Amino acid sequence: MYTVAVKRDFVAQHFLIGGDWGPENFKHSHHYVVEVQLHGASLDVHGYLVDIVDIERALNGLVARFKDKLLNDEPEFVGLNPSVEHFCRILWEMFTAQIRAGNLDSVTVQIWENEIAWASYRRAVGMG
Repeated sequence: MYTVAVKRDFVAQHFLIGGDWGPENFKHSHHYVVEVQLHGASLDVHGYLVDIVDIERALNGLVARFKDKLLNDEPEFVGLNPSVEHFCRILWEMFTAQIRAGNLDSVTVQIWENEIAWASYRRAVGMG
């Protein structure tokens, strides 16, 4: 199994809802680090799983979409607690909608919300 990954960092804000999480219930910033990992058993005719330039283009667009935003106000988070877990799934869905490669088996999106805590979302893909 091959894996290729790209990561970026950005700052965004959120506040948690639906429970008593102390300071997390109030608007605050995170310096997020997001990494997308693409997994597959075979390479294309150029020896790539997916061209890193294509991965960077898609990821840069997603980072620009959420950079300096209040996640609670974004339509993707309507009705959701803007947890890092939900954020991983949302970015997975948006990222995989942009990447087309018939040799991918799965994609993982991992987001660090600080230097010690992260979550990830991995799912098989049927891209082609």
